[in-house]
Amino acid sequence: MTDTSAIIDSTTRRTAFVLAGGGSLGAVEVGMLQALLDWGETPAFMVGASAGAINAAYFAADPTRAGADKLERLWCVLRRRDVFPLNLSSVLGLLRRRDYLVDPDALRRLLEQHLPYRRLEEAAMPIHIVASDMLTGHEVLLSSGSVIDAVLASTAIPGVFPPVQVGARLLVDGGVANNTPISTAVKLGATRIIVLPTGFACALNQMPRGAIARAMHALSLLVSRQLVHDAEQFAGGRVELRIVPSLCPLETSPYDYSMAHALIAQAKACTRQWLDDGGLDGAAVPMQLHEHHH
Repeated sequence: MTDTSAIIDSTTRRTAFVLAGGGSLGAVEVGMLQALLDWGETPAFMVGASAGAINAAYFAADPTRAGADKLERLWCVLRRRDVFPLNLSSVLGLLRRRDYLVDPDALRRLLEQHLPYRRLEEAAMPIHIVASDMLTGHEVLLSSGSVIDAVLASTAIPGVFPPVQVGARLLVDGGVANNTPISTAVKLGATRIIVLPTGFACALNQMPRGAIARAMHALSLLVSRQLVHDAEQFAGGRVELRIVPSLCPLETSPYDYSMAHALIAQAKACTRQWLDDGGLDGAAVPMQLHEHHH
């Protein structure tokens, strides 16, 4: 296979970081990001979907190593209740036939508290958020307008969170249409794409308990399979595609927010080793993303 990096003029190279979704496993993207920044990689723009949209939005506020460290500190104090506050109102909502389970107000408050800008076009680095049209399932790219609404839309797991109205459309989780938006980055003009995947819990010894936990586990499996498919589709093209290996073996459920510190540290160390081993020189899809178990 021809290495496309050899045919892309370095003076016209435009690198995009693409951040995938994966619930609490989004923490691994922070460690990957820190290692890439230490290596000297700086994206021209970022594309995020679902949990990757949260990371992209925060990092775009301060696209430096210091900004990545701030993101790490946020992840390390984040708890499940900050994202999925299940309480009496959730039960009452179901009894009243509400069409979603979790009130998004907690996540909205978290975003409003920590994001220093309010519109996507005000970010220090260009950022693009992927959501999905609830009616058609089509991908919707958000590059301007409210960053809070864009992130809430991109993370609105159908049935768990309510859809978010942006313009005339009701939008839901970006993972429905394109959870690892490689094709989106290509359309936006990237000549070089570095994908930061969350991976999946390949070493769980039993199914997660609870409807949301099981749904998120299933979604993480689907995301990884779709990423492998998309990577193979773009292999050998004029876009230089590099995928950072996800953690493996991994026992953490994407619904478990208590392991962020360990996930970030492990991802940082593994990404540094991958970089030292010449990971950015090869276009192979990491074996960790292929379907497997332990």
